[in-house]
Amino acid sequence: MTDEKDTVHYEGSEGGWGSVRGIVETFAREGSRPAALDTLRRQNKPGGFMCVSCAYTKPAHPHAFEFCENGAKATLWDLTSRRCTPDFFAEHTVSELKDWKDHDLEQTGRLTHPMRYDHASDRYVPCEWQEAFDAIGAALRAIDPGAAVFYSSGRASLETAYLYALFARLYGHNNLPDSSNMCHETTSVGLKKVIGSPVGTTVLDDFSLCDAIFFFGQNPGTNSPRLLHPLQECVRRGVKIVTFNPVLETGLESFKNPQSPLEMLTPKATQISHLYLQVKAGGDIAAIMGMIKHVFAAEERKWSESKHHVLDVDFIAQHTTGFEAVKAKADATGWDEIEHESGLARADIEEAADVYIAAHRTICIYGMGLTQQVHGFQNLAMLVNLMLMKGNIGRDGTGMSPMRGHSNVQGQRTVGISEKPELVPLDALAEQFGFEPPRDEGLNTVKACEGILSRQVKAFIGLGGNFVRAVPEREQMEAAWPDLQLTVQIATKLNRSHLINGAQAYLLPCLSRTEEDVQASGPQKVTMEDTFSCIHGSVGKASPASPDLLSEPAIVAGIAKATVPPNSKVDWNGWVSDYDRIRDLIEATYPEQFHDFNERVFTPGGFYRGNPARERIWKTESGKAQFTVPTNMNAFGVDDAPGRWRLITMRSNDQFNTTIYGYSDRLRGIEGTRDVLLMNPEDIAAAGLEEGQVVGLASDAGDGVDRQVGGLTVTPFLLPRGCLGSYYPEMNPLIPLWYHDEESKTPAAKSVPVRIVA
Repeated sequence: MTDEKDTVHYEGSEGGWGSVRGIVETFAREGSRPAALDTLRRQNKPGGFMCVSCAYTKPAHPHAFEFCENGAKATLWDLTSRRCTPDFFAEHTVSELKDWKDHDLEQTGRLTHPMRYDHASDRYVPCEWQEAFDAIGAALRAIDPGAAVFYSSGRASLETAYLYALFARLYGHNNLPDSSNMCHETTSVGLKKVIGSPVGTTVLDDFSLCDAIFFFGQNPGTNSPRLLHPLQECVRRGVKIVTFNPVLETGLESFKNPQSPLEMLTPKATQISHLYLQVKAGGDIAAIMGMIKHVFAAEERKWSESKHHVLDVDFIAQHTTGFEAVKAKADATGWDEIEHESGLARADIEEAADVYIAAHRTICIYGMGLTQQVHGFQNLAMLVNLMLMKGNIGRDGTGMSPMRGHSNVQGQRTVGISEKPELVPLDALAEQFGFEPPRDEGLNTVKACEGILSRQVKAFIGLGGNFVRAVPEREQMEAAWPDLQLTVQIATKLNRSHLINGAQAYLLPCLSRTEEDVQASGPQKVTMEDTFSCIHGSVGKASPASPDLLSEPAIVAGIAKATVPPNSKVDWNGWVSDYDRIRDLIEATYPEQFHDFNERVFTPGGFYRGNPARERIWKTESGKAQFTVPTNMNAFGVDDAPGRWRLITMRSNDQFNTTIYGYSDRLRGIEGTRDVLLMNPEDIAAAGLEEGQVVGLASDAGDGVDRQVGGLTVTPFLLPRGCLGSYYPEMNPLIPLWYHDEESKTPAAKSVPVRIVA
């Protein structure tokens, strides 16, 4: 067994003085305005501003400082004193900027003026807002609507998302891919199929009632640090937390609460995980099958000894279907196969299962480590199987709890950002706005990329995000992108996607959520949905970075007015002048979930929009919760082979999605670089490599396509044998576009087949 001292690692706990230093250093580096401190004071509090980082909730009773290190970084990043003005673009060609690193591009600061790409000079040049709207509208009218893609990143408000989706359908398409397609679409598709709800079933109060929590492929220390507060409270009242994750993540090992003077001034920290199992990348199906197998054995033993059940047999009989087939599969699956595919010992899996058996109420938290797999749906379905065995869905203190990334990625789907017409109340929209919405299925992220590569897609509008950098097949995508007739990017800061342009290209700067949004009726508020399906209001108070910025709703409306014919029931100007009117539209379209919307915007803790599965109403084909028999024992997309490794792409502690705040991955002990290849020390020796050696990775997906990333320094790290780790999005060129979850088309970035090129 490898000793941790032989690897890079972090000696401390999540939180503590390390987090404080990270915030202070970001504040100094960004030259943030004093108003930033007031924004942080109001962050994630009722009546305040909702963080632009993760989708964790605004609690009804917040801490004095209701923000985490990464949430503070995101806010300070928005409120930087740096400005990316027309003068900057006059000094630098786009070709020159393509050689800049992601971090350096965003370090140029906030965009200040609408810009048009000029091919002759290879520069962005300033333009007027109406000039941009008119040109974009003319270009969209000149093509078949089905050849246009309207992408959204997940930060936009409910109000913006609703208008954006309405615009797309008035224009004539359902091509509304979003960042959910690239991360949690397996949840939307998988949970919908097996329990009838496309989102998680837990609420924050459930954490005060549960007896056990199971983590699969989720890292709260970097991705949702405020979750560590309720986890710490759970541990203190005796809740056992069991973690399955290939990577040892500091946030799931120990936590030192920065808001506790006692913990900050002493060595005291809270051990989070009772049991931490480093499952092999792609090995979750087998690990969960081992737990299920042990639960069945415990049921037989307890019934034989005392005529009492481990299983919730009444729940299974009344609310589920497919139970006997899963039992037969568990009986037929041997422990040798389970241990081999999971990379875990039987005794460890059984110990985890014993925690599950002993708990009356269990919550299961998962992230992209579970969903970004070729058989990600089967990962999720197996997790649901386990939870259904003891009736752990639809009771207080229980449930499935996916932790979302972008702050409103779940909410924008709720109000119409979907390529699937069956998920949108099109009949209601038709009556509400007097038009016939398109009924054909639109393009998701993978299909949009395929359309761009085949040159069938002619126009792309990006509402936030860094699409070209975030998707697989980056080199091929960048080569095809200039053949688009129109590209439009709505953004706050410069990123890689803004440098890959179509025949006509516009860069449109928008207000940040941190900033005051004043329209004709006065200052506006916007709303978001958190990962627990609660809706929250948010009010920005900071002065805008530039007087030339427009809000996202205003930009969407400006493009729409220049594109679609006038409609007496469509009042773009009136809606932008008063966002209350947009919320009235949302309420009219979704009356059950958004009744009294404007009156409930600032409900402490948010207002819950409901979830039928939480009430044990199963909107599935059978009308019951579905047990599912797996067809594979691992979620890897290809067979194992000599020299083939499983690459895990990951985010650093100084990063949010494609936004790189800096080069400190403190929680893994990696400083000053992102060009690393993390390997188990025993694998380094077995492969004939040395620590510090510079190598490359090549795709080993077996399709004959040459995909390579070089310049990676071999770095010893505690990973399961056969697994590698490196950073997203730098590793995206290694992921084939076709390498995705079979059900949801989510790119399988958490176990990518690669070989090492010395």
